[in-house]
Amino acid sequence: MLIQPIDYFLVIWFALAGASTAYVTWDQYRNNPEPVVMKWGFILVTLYMGPIGLLLYVLADKEPRPGEHETFIKPLWKQGVGSTIHCVAGDATGIILAAAITATLGLPMWIDLIVEYVTGFAFGLFIFQSLFMKSMMGGTYWQNVRNTFLPELISMNFMMAGMAPVMSFLMMGRDMRAMEPTELLFWGVMSLGVIAGFAIAYPANVWMVVRNLKHGLMTERKPGSRFDLGVQDKASADAEEQRAAHGGHGQHAHQRHGGHAKAGGHGMQSDATHAQLAAVAGVSALALALGMVAPANWVNLRLSARDVGGAIMPPGMIMDRDTPAEAMLDMAAVDPRDVVARYGLGVRGNRELVPRIENGVKVFDLEATVIRWTSPASRSMPTRSTAKFPDRECASATASACALT
Repeated sequence: MLIQPIDYFLVIWFALAGASTAYVTWDQYRNNPEPVVMKWGFILVTLYMGPIGLLLYVLADKEPRPGEHETFIKPLWKQGVGSTIHCVAGDATGIILAAAITATLGLPMWIDLIVEYVTGFAFGLFIFQSLFMKSMMGGTYWQNVRNTFLPELISMNFMMAGMAPVMSFLMMGRDMRAMEPTELLFWGVMSLGVIAGFAIAYPANVWMVVRNLKHGLMTERKPGSRFDLGVQDKASADAEEQRAAHGGHGQHAHQRHGGHAKAGGHGMQSDATHAQLAAVAGVSALALALGMVAPANWVNLRLSARDVGGAIMPPGMIMDRDTPAEAMLDMAAVDPRDVVARYGLGVRGNRELVPRIENGVKVFDLEATVIRWTSPASRSMPTRSTAKFPDRECASATASACALT
């Protein structure tokens, strides 16, 4: 159900994200000459970042014309985009999966953030970097784990430093439907968090590309494939000869290229000093600590999705790091999905509750539900049903003398 104005925006956003992902998937496998791991990297990032992922792909990686990919991706800012894509595709996948599982299990928000960090780092290091990129980097699996540990740690720290505050403030903010994986808002917060994490991690990834600590974008032209320039040149030459034979004119001159070219290379020897590595790693750790801990000063990270998930806070309610779940739920706005009955203008409210007499005791049957009333102004609004006692005798009576069911 679309309840808040943000829900309509999210429907449009995810429709655009789906269309963007479909296009990037089609174009990567049909038109773009790069390793499979990078193809999947851009596909996943576009899935998480929507049109922004599509924009990054078109501006930084999509081959503009056949045979120009190597030259097109050379600028440093594009190589930095490719390096950050490595990070976001792997780390964000682990973070999002962990967030969905921990929310379903009802774990407190502070534990949720820790599990997300560990899972995201492990997925990025052991699966996306060391396993999926093994054929490109050479060496054994565990050699790749050792070689990529520090760059992945730096990149993950900065990324989580951007994602954690977004998730903390928006999930524990006014609309706590963001804590429920079954809600569209949950995935909207995840998408915004990935965008923030990408932006924070990008500068560090540019530096690591310069220092040969991480790969950027690459080109892969396997011999005999549709991206092999030799095959493309032969096809162009044949077509030109046919045009010349039919039209009686036309010259062709083609430069043959190697069938397998790569930008960026496989083996890398970093020239970063130990002092530089320590400084960058230290700053990334500080950024991570601020991103994870600072929100605890403003929101109650001890709560979980089971405590307040789905609650929508009314404007003006003051919440801090010690606000209990009970207070939030008591002040929460009525969720239209909780409405169990509807009454039109033909039903009158504010009537006296007539008791029944049992052994000389007045017994009132009360049932608190969420109902929707239609006012004379033809305005419909959800309210919680209440009841008034008809006389002071019962209102001042003891619990035993005035039974409620």
